[in-house]
Amino acid sequence: MIQRIINFINDNRLFNQADTVLVGVSGGIDSVVLLDLLDKAGFSLAIAHCNFRLRGAESDGDERLVNDLAKKYDVPLFKTSFDTADYAQENKISIEMAARELRYQWFEMIRTTHHFDCIAVAHHRDDQLETFFLNLARGTGLTGLTGMRPSHGKIVRPLLFASREEIEKYRHENFLDFREDSSNQSLDYQRNKIRHTLLPVMETLNPSFREGLIRTMSYLEDISKICDRAIHQTWERVALRKGYDYLISIAELKLLDPLPTYLFEFLKPFGFNSIVVGDIVSALDSASGKQFISQTHRLVRDRESLILMPLLPENRKQFYLEEGMVELVFPVHLKISVTVKKDKFKIPDSRFVACIDRDCVQFPLLIRKWQQGDYFKPLGMQGFKKISDFFIDSKLSLPEKDNVWIVANGEQVVWIIGYRLDERYKITSGTQHILRLEIVD
Repeated sequence: MIQRIINFINDNRLFNQADTVLVGVSGGIDSVVLLDLLDKAGFSLAIAHCNFRLRGAESDGDERLVNDLAKKYDVPLFKTSFDTADYAQENKISIEMAARELRYQWFEMIRTTHHFDCIAVAHHRDDQLETFFLNLARGTGLTGLTGMRPSHGKIVRPLLFASREEIEKYRHENFLDFREDSSNQSLDYQRNKIRHTLLPVMETLNPSFREGLIRTMSYLEDISKICDRAIHQTWERVALRKGYDYLISIAELKLLDPLPTYLFEFLKPFGFNSIVVGDIVSALDSASGKQFISQTHRLVRDRESLILMPLLPENRKQFYLEEGMVELVFPVHLKISVTVKKDKFKIPDSRFVACIDRDCVQFPLLIRKWQQGDYFKPLGMQGFKKISDFFIDSKLSLPEKDNVWIVANGEQVVWIIGYRLDERYKITSGTQHILRLEIVD
């Protein structure tokens, strides 16, 4: 087992001998075996243990065992406790999900604070089977049927090569103490239902079912990689990136078959589920203006495109352009410079560049969304115009309007970014210094 775990770590490039590894140890058989194997393989380790306060004295007994393990292996120990039930209730999630969120959030905090290279957890091959059926029951896509990866971010799973039977055999041969979690027998938990009811039934149909499913999952992973490449190539053809937004051609989408599957794969990374995607497909033949919202993005059906844009956090509706800045990255990517006006200066003929009389503005300038009631004096005009009327004349779509930012000097509009400069801030014969703002695509 020791050489096998070393080979698995090396083959999957999980970490190397020089790295420091934070090992999640619950006190159960899986994490105890993982800790012992990594120690005997010669890696630099520390232990992280969570007491979820769900099993009273039994949880405290787990913590005492982990204390003993830290002394036995002579490694640092980090431990904490959570009011897991309260957290689950407050966030309206299951106990399982609450424990998972609390555990990984705390692991990551310890990792970054103490500069560990990765976090090792004790998922094994049989956990893969349970994950397959959980995802299948939830209606996952192809990727969910491939199971857990050996690494995900800073989380590594060095035991994925081993079955539960092999882990139990190693524990017995090496006389390792561990704690049996009584909740592992409870059918109140989804994984336990699969472990104790579904998998045994499947083995009555095929004694080699577990090995066969692992092979199938490996095959599905290969197929998933092929599909991912094809989806990416098609996305590149139908979607045009414009700043932080994407314009997805409706005409190109309608050429895809099967359209719902393609669109689901396109929009899944942006938080849209299969039900919403079905509604979006139905909206392709409807009038423009219909909107769909995920937790992170908004999608609007425009005349010829689906416009996909990130949602701006409510607490960040304005930004500042300070004197001396040479670049602003968000919410609009701008290059900024101030120069002395020269005799041969020529104003660029581009709506993506604003040349402003520097001495007419006072820093910091405000970058904010336009608001109903805003008005300005469009460059080349003598009178004032409402920005909303300017948008109507310019035939801007609803998402284009919503995505417009302005540069303001106090209460006055200086530049509708990417559209029009205000007459009051233009370069004149009397201008001495030029403030140049250029949109970077």
